[in-house]
Order: sequence, then structure tokens, then C-alpha cells
Amino acid sequence: MAIILETPRLVVRAMDMADLDFVADQLADPEVMRYWPRPQTREEAVAWVARQQERYERDGYGYWLVLEKATGQPLGQAGLLAHEIAGRPEVDLGYIIHRPYWRRGFATEAASACRDRAFETFPGCTRVIALVRPENTPSRGVALKIGMRVLSSTRFADYEHLVFAQSRAEFERSRTLQRAAPSKNEDAGA
Repeated sequence: MAIILETPRLVVRAMDMADLDFVADQLADPEVMRYWPRPQTREEAVAWVARQQERYERDGYGYWLVLEKATGQPLGQAGLLAHEIAGRPEVDLGYIIHRPYWRRGFATEAASACRDRAFETFPGCTRVIALVRPENTPSRGVALKIGMRVLSSTRFADYEHLVFAQSRAEFERSRTLQRAAPSKNEDAGA
């Protein structure tokens, strides 16, 4: 499968049915799916992968598979989803890391790269949102770490969600500040 993007530690690529064993295991884990309506069966995981492939074809994006660059081990999923929220089309950032790989910064790294891709690849994208259930503290933390802020709340898929957002202007401002900041080597006089 073609690589969508790379980060220092991750490779993000489209998923296909060859990834089903990992995806089914991840989506069946009750802890991973704690903030979803329920864990998914293997048959539902087949439909999940097929739905992502439909999204790739229709929208040019969906949930992608996140792999550790050094080992090729699948770690989870992250990507962009086309949703309509409060009557407005949105680019929604999603990220789901499998439980054995939690607390290593993979969700933040993957989410940040997917957000960057939305702004860098889609000129008409004026903002990226992330729908997060209010009780999902880890996902809230990821959204905040990558520069999103709570914009509002909405009901989505029968659950209350916080709408985190970052506008293109906010994204570009943060990029300008990052480029202007001295590197650690410059701070150390190296």
C-alpha cells in the first residue's frame, strides 16, 4: 500500500483487508473502544476496513493505518474523516492507538501529522476539528497538545462530543512561530 505520510517514528498508510487481523483485534478491545458505543466484532471490522477504502475513493482520506517505522508493527489508526457538523462540512481528525502502544506519544505524533496533511494538501480546508467525548481525557489531551482548542459541543452518533478545532490561520501562525524559535543547539551555543 502507498505511504500517505511519515514522521520521525511512524509510517501512515492506507489500510486494506490484509490488515484485518490487527484492525479486528484493536476494535474488539473493550479498553480501546471505551468511548465508542461498544467493541466491534470481526465482521464489523471487515465493514470498517471497507468503509475506509470507500472514504479513500470518495474523499481522498479516511482512517489510515499507523505503523512503527523501525519495526513495521501496526500501532493503530489515525486520519481524516469528512463529516457534517451543525450543517457545516468539516474535516474531522481521528486517532485510535491500540492499547499495547498507549502512553508513548504515538497518538499525538500521528494526529499532528494528519492535521498537517489536511492543511498542506487541501487548500480549501479552513479548519480541522476533532470530535471528542467529554469523558475521554486522553483524546482531549492529544487535541490540546497539537494546538486545538474547544470550540463548542455537539451531538454526534447519539453521543455528546466536544468540538476541538484549529483554523488554518492558527496552524500557519504556529508554524511561523516554530520556524522563528531558536533550536536547542542554538540555545546551547552550539
